[in-house]
Amino acid sequence: MSDLTRAVHVILDQLTDAVKQLTDAEYTAPSQTLSGSSIGQHLRHTLEFFICLEAGFGKGVVNYDKRAHDHLIENNKQVALLTMERIRSFVGTQQHDKSMLIEVGYNLSSSECVQVETNYFRELIYNIEHAVHHMAIIKIGIREIAPRVSLSTEFGVAASTIRHRSGVLQAQ
Repeated sequence: MSDLTRAVHVILDQLTDAVKQLTDAEYTAPSQTLSGSSIGQHLRHTLEFFICLEAGFGKGVVNYDKRAHDHLIENNKQVALLTMERIRSFVGTQQHDKSMLIEVGYNLSSSECVQVETNYFRELIYNIEHAVHHMAIIKIGIREIAPRVSLSTEFGVAASTIRHRSGVLQAQ
């Protein structure tokens, strides 16, 4: 298993563990700290980036703006858990890099996209970093809505930060 695949699996394991500890009501509860969004909404947003990568893999073109905003993922823990298993399976089967294009559109008055060369591994790295960022936000929501939930100390923390903290602790 590659380091990238392993990183995705760790992220999905941590998210799965957190979701399983939440009640259905906690999963969908609006968080005041998160401007009224729910843990489920942040999880859905995170997972949909992986879904976009999976959907674009076959065509060789990924566009993260074309997310489904799937209300089932954000409102149903079981759907979210099944989605995470599907992502785990997809990432686990992709052991080789592949040239791709990423479509991006920043013009607010047009739906036109610019295509930029990328590759699968680069996009997987982007998804890992994006997931860690949203996990930090999810952790804030969990602390507000379900403080009893036990999270790994590494939940929502970048690998470089974990390594840095480890080095600092070893030096003391």
